[in-house]
Amino acid sequence: MKIEMTPASIKASAKASAKASAKASAKALVLFDIDGTLLRRAGPHHREALSAAVRKVTGLESTTEGIAVAGMLDRDILATMLRNAGASGALIRRSMPAIVEFAQRTYVRTCPDLRAKVCPGARMLLYKLSRRGVPAGLVTGNLTRIGWKKMERAGLRHYLRFGAFAELARDRAGLVDIALRYARREGWIERGSPVALIGDHPNDIRAAKAHGVRAVAVATGLVGEEELARHSPDLLVPDMRALSLEVLLRP
Repeated sequence: MKIEMTPASIKASAKASAKASAKASAKALVLFDIDGTLLRRAGPHHREALSAAVRKVTGLESTTEGIAVAGMLDRDILATMLRNAGASGALIRRSMPAIVEFAQRTYVRTCPDLRAKVCPGARMLLYKLSRRGVPAGLVTGNLTRIGWKKMERAGLRHYLRFGAFAELARDRAGLVDIALRYARREGWIERGSPVALIGDHPNDIRAAKAHGVRAVAVATGLVGEEELARHSPDLLVPDMRALSLEVLLRP
């Protein structure tokens, strides 16, 4: 039986072939930090939510002033704020779950439009990864609902399949471990698959190296290129416009 190939069927066949090719090439993973990496100058709302939560739960007045919050997990920032405000270790442990919950509720309610705060090249890189079929996820010091709200308000949420957030591990290396285990369970990566973590802080570099993940440093945060270079990332770029998929995903 002769099968005629119409323009519509040719187009459909090409589309299916491209989709299958993208699926076949998806044995890779790219992880992103948020603040200083995907977004910058996102406003005071995050810090204000943390302070409001401490005040609501404990009655203590606290601030992030004087705390080097870059590269820290939100729970560690909160613990430092509480200690600086005179809280005991017992009070910190007892009140932390309620503070974490209230901070997230507050931020979700107050988060502004962040579309103009996306770092150079970030949106295009996420788009290219999506087109290639490469899963992208978050490894961030933000609490879960804060991180996802930022991505939603920045117009980036649909590019990201999953995330590892501040309340899920004791440190950033622990978050990378969570992300890798999740990706393996989903069948997105296997032994030898290229995995990269893109971040703007030495803590991101250390976390990547702790798990044999390619450490990609971008100088779009508060840490300059010279300081990032001292921590020997596998790749250092001024911003994500300088990243190609071929270099990023190289085995």
